[in-house]
Amino acid sequence: MPVFELPKDKIIFPHPSLAEESGLLAIGGDLTPERLIKAYANGIFPWYSQGEPLMWWSLDPRMVLFPQEFKASRSLRRLIRKQKFEVTLNYNFAEVMSHCSSVPRFNQEDTWITREMMQAYKKLHRLGYAHSFETWYDNKLVGGLYGVSIGKAFFGESMFHTMTDASKVAFYHFINHIKEGGFHLVDAQMHTNHLASLGARLIDRSEYLEILAKAVQSELPDKSFWKRQRCSQ
Repeated sequence: MPVFELPKDKIIFPHPSLAEESGLLAIGGDLTPERLIKAYANGIFPWYSQGEPLMWWSLDPRMVLFPQEFKASRSLRRLIRKQKFEVTLNYNFAEVMSHCSSVPRFNQEDTWITREMMQAYKKLHRLGYAHSFETWYDNKLVGGLYGVSIGKAFFGESMFHTMTDASKVAFYHFINHIKEGGFHLVDAQMHTNHLASLGARLIDRSEYLEILAKAVQSELPDKSFWKRQRCSQ
């Protein structure tokens, strides 16, 4: 079955079940906020490198972390108690994404965060759909993560650290935050041993889409849930 080519004048996607075995579903289209939101809400995400066509994916199985299944190691809990780092929410989305762009993705030598992607996700951030958690040490950004949130589903995109354990600390506070919001799942997209060690696991795409459909329709506790704030001090 040929890969579906997306038109630029319509925001449509084929059903995720039509994806190739690799997970590739479609090519083309654009990275407008409207298309990105529709893609994520339907279990589809963009992934491509500079110079390649825009490619859209829906993997089967899918790596998912249910917030209540998060595993924090004893060493991480000890580190949290020491309050070595400060963690913030939405203090510097652009810089977190910039740092993440220098981190190669799993099974990919170069960065997948192109200039076009950075501009698109900054727009999503301004619209209230993309968020970052930052880890600071001596007022210097040393780690963080970012992703997209729709309803009570969070789609993790990338994380970075320039100091040992900094991204783990950001992740710990991120999970606590979405637990408070009653989030249904964190979409981690593809399997890595690191994600598995945190409690993420693979589920069938059909199960993932069923859970996702309910999550994206769920309302947050209040409008201030994603407001700029300090998570620890």
